[in-house]
Amino acid sequence: MRGTVYKSTGSWYSVKSESGKFYDCRIKGRFRIQGIKSTNPVAVGDRVIFELEQTSDTVTGVIKDIEPRDNYIIRKSVNLSKQTHIIAANIDRCFLVITLNNPPTFPAFIDRFLVTCEAYHIEAILLFNKVDTLSEEEFGEVKYLAEMYREIGYTCIGVSAKTGKNVDQVKDLMLGKTSMFSGHSGVGKSTLVNAIESTLDLKTKAISDQHMQGQHTTTFAEMFDLSFDARIIDTPGIKGFGVVDIEKEELGSYFPEFFALKDQCKFNNCLHLEEPKCAVKDALENDELYWSRYQSYKQIIEGDEENYRRNVYDQQP
Repeated sequence: MRGTVYKSTGSWYSVKSESGKFYDCRIKGRFRIQGIKSTNPVAVGDRVIFELEQTSDTVTGVIKDIEPRDNYIIRKSVNLSKQTHIIAANIDRCFLVITLNNPPTFPAFIDRFLVTCEAYHIEAILLFNKVDTLSEEEFGEVKYLAEMYREIGYTCIGVSAKTGKNVDQVKDLMLGKTSMFSGHSGVGKSTLVNAIESTLDLKTKAISDQHMQGQHTTTFAEMFDLSFDARIIDTPGIKGFGVVDIEKEELGSYFPEFFALKDQCKFNNCLHLEEPKCAVKDALENDELYWSRYQSYKQIIEGDEENYRRNVYDQQP
């Protein structure tokens, strides 16, 4: 039988068959060592081949194979830095939910997410949430960030899950697609998903005042069929986003504004660091590129897995 994984709880997977029926499936132990280096060999969104088996009164399934993936989103595992975790597979669009504060989402985190989407050929859309709570000064900061990313080529939308601002615009972008929603815990992801499809009634929790961080409400990634010809993958809130399996020589290709200048560099393998006659560094000096993006680029290339959690977008090297 063929089906699609809708939910993973670590050892069991909820698989929707081609007939529309859901089955609880597992994988056999040896499946884990067939060249799959991630902590989860099967991810939400995977198209799988499975067989049914009956034990006592229960019919369950055994996943035998994964069909080739169109793409996937992957990051370094939080506690096992040498291992990776596939968040979801076969995604049409990724929506990154961002808040200026409460909790803060720093540009370096956004950039790492965008690099991963570029590397795995997934369209990324930035949703600046909670715009109804911003002061005039804070709104100016959000406007600056949105203008920066729009200039690079990304779609940016200011939304409010509570007031419904621009929720219909988001729904239009989801039509006929499988969309993944991601972001830090507490950015209002589940509230936004509930605003898009109220019947889902995903659990939400208030922000922790002490640490200004969200409390985890989504434990495992899960896909839902929506009422308007769309599928949504809700994911656990993520604190960090370690970039995986991207060579230094490739990284500049995943910053679109850097890639556009690549053929103007003196060296075709220019890393935009110490090389002479580098078009990217010249553009930076002429304020034609954003320093925050270059800071993110340098942090990734240098393997800096901690400082990107701080706000460095207004610092210059």
